[in-house]
Amino acid sequence: MTERGRPRKPTNLKILHGDRKDRINTTEPVPAAGDVVPPFELSDLGQAVWDRLAPDRIARGVLTAWDVDAFALFCESVAVTQSKVAAAHQPWEPKPGTASPLSELRAAIAMVASLGSRFGWTPADRAKLVTGEARRDPSEDLLSG
Repeated sequence: MTERGRPRKPTNLKILHGDRKDRINTTEPVPAAGDVVPPFELSDLGQAVWDRLAPDRIARGVLTAWDVDAFALFCESVAVTQSKVAAAHQPWEPKPGTASPLSELRAAIAMVASLGSRFGWTPADRAKLVTGEARRDPSEDLLSG
């Protein structure tokens, strides 16, 4: 079951915004530095997606060793979506009990959007992510006005 309401604010943002101390999880687990490699053998298309997208996300701390399973599934769902695009443009004769290529493409796109949002797939998704890069001292706000 999915969570209801607004997405939970990341702990780093809670600290930056000065949230009450009792609302900040001080025992939040943090992934240790480790190798970020696909957890299982990806298809050729899935591996190509991984090779294209993973290095930058690893460098920015968005993709950690804890996230590789979800990111690998995201890469495979992008590969499936790419394969469904061509089939959706071909003529199709309806048969009982089979899904249309267009509905299969729609389902694949929904999976990509769902998994991709966790890794900053679109600009709106990236706005929700917090990395350690742009951390500033809150007292700088007082000095800069």
